[in-house]
Amino acid sequence: MIGTQWGDEGKGKITDFLAERADFVVRFQGGTNAGHTITLDHEIFKLHLLPSGIIRQNTISVIGNGVVIDPEELIEEMKTIEKSGRSIGGLRISDRAHVIMPYHKMLDRSEEIHRGSKGVGTTGRGIGPCYSDKISRYGIRVCDLLDKESLKEKLELIYPIKERILEIYGGSHPPSIEEMMKKLIEYGSYLEKYITDTSILINEAIKNGKRVLFEGAQGTMLDVDHGTYPYVTSSNCVAGGICTGAGVPPTCINEILGVVKAYTTRVGSGPFPTELKDELGSRLLERGGEFGTTTGRPRRCGWLDLVVVKYAVRLSGITSLAITKIDVLNGMKKIKIAVAYEIDGQIVKEFPSSISKIKKAKPVYKEFDGWEEWSKDETAEICRKGYDALPKEMKEYLNFISSFTGVPISIVSIGPKRDETIDTGLLKWLRG
Repeated sequence: MIGTQWGDEGKGKITDFLAERADFVVRFQGGTNAGHTITLDHEIFKLHLLPSGIIRQNTISVIGNGVVIDPEELIEEMKTIEKSGRSIGGLRISDRAHVIMPYHKMLDRSEEIHRGSKGVGTTGRGIGPCYSDKISRYGIRVCDLLDKESLKEKLELIYPIKERILEIYGGSHPPSIEEMMKKLIEYGSYLEKYITDTSILINEAIKNGKRVLFEGAQGTMLDVDHGTYPYVTSSNCVAGGICTGAGVPPTCINEILGVVKAYTTRVGSGPFPTELKDELGSRLLERGGEFGTTTGRPRRCGWLDLVVVKYAVRLSGITSLAITKIDVLNGMKKIKIAVAYEIDGQIVKEFPSSISKIKKAKPVYKEFDGWEEWSKDETAEICRKGYDALPKEMKEYLNFISSFTGVPISIVSIGPKRDETIDTGLLKWLRG
């Protein structure tokens, strides 16, 4: 399950919905820059590192090797789940996942300040610098938290480099090696019973016929290779990232669900062709509660962009779509969908790689009739009756999304709660 836009598509809710049938839920990329919100009857969980399946007590929740882990934040999340009366006994953490260090956060903030007006909108959580160290072969991995000598050797190699870079940026010095060692060994001791070779665990589960759900973070347009570079995250958010980030072969994946918000949002800097900077944009912001789970920043809002979604479908081979937050559009008289761009007088139907071109893109819209508001009681009745009970105009909107992208719709979310979800019967994973 992956995001098809700039993240914040409602993947947390969809993961929680699917996790009722899952034996395993696996996070395969990203870090604390991700934010997945799950709304139950009287509880709201905002998760950043823990897989969204952690709320389901009979599910094994796996943090894969492609995730970068802030151990302090992870432990706090674990304690929050335990305080809610739930067990975290089903948690498993890859011994190969990389660890976010204090100097990564310091570098993240310093680099963003250095960029000035050209900042990429990072969350300041140390994600990019941690992935950079991973690629540069200077990374600290989870297994190092269980090996004091190895940890010390690696820190003594990397510390002087980070100290010097921070001096160049004019930042403060990172904590000493001794301070970091003490904390990291404590974290390792706390997490040790959850740490394992998760690739073996997942592959054995698949071999034994277990249901495994891979939960993506962020979205396709934030993918480091295929997104609106450089206004992207530092990992691969497309389906191909599952294999490298979880240690499984592509042949084991039989369905790819793309999550699509019924309009478009993005947080931070970067081009956004369908952005609405008027009252309609403000309406989507307020009605949709569009504030970042991780940062609290208001999200930029606009009409649904199917150039983006169709691009995501191609990159990941998406087999069905889950449409979220369509209820936010209730009561709007007219609704628009972007089906192409006009760039320098030319009609462009594929998403361009050039940021300068994307910045000049003017959306070509198709307009739809809206539908009326409905009450909470009507929401429950629609969910009971299923897809056919949706308003005619909403079904026309949904049918166009499916027709344009060439992908069927398997799930429609018409509210934030678990039971405010319509299963159209097309997702084979739920039927087997």
